[in-house]
Amino acid sequence: MRSVRKCSRTGCGNPAVATLTYAYADSTAVVGPLATYSEPHSYDLCEEHALRLTVPRGWEVVRHDGEFAAPEPSVDDLTALAEAVREAGRPDRPIEPPEPAPAGRRGHLRVLPDPVTE
Repeated sequence: MRSVRKCSRTGCGNPAVATLTYAYADSTAVVGPLATYSEPHSYDLCEEHALRLTVPRGWEVVRHDGEFAAPEPSVDDLTALAEAVREAGRPDRPIEPPEPAPAGRRGHLRVLPDPVTE
């Protein structure tokens, strides 16, 4: 199910309606409709921040023509949500115990054995 993505700006909790991507080689910031998926090097923006975006001197802003609209939930999203709720509420749903972590050292973290099993 797709959850509502929030604006990437610090302190802003508004829903995202646009995606900001930088083309560094062209000194350009591109503000377009909200991308289908959140990408690591792009930023989700609410309408206010998408319209008020400024860039450094010498850069250009390419903006989407038209209004930004929040994405509507699709039938697939609603169906997935209903199925997840139905599955979670099944009384006969098998509950799998978590797998024990191996004892030892991994990178900078240290895994300790479970004191109950030893």
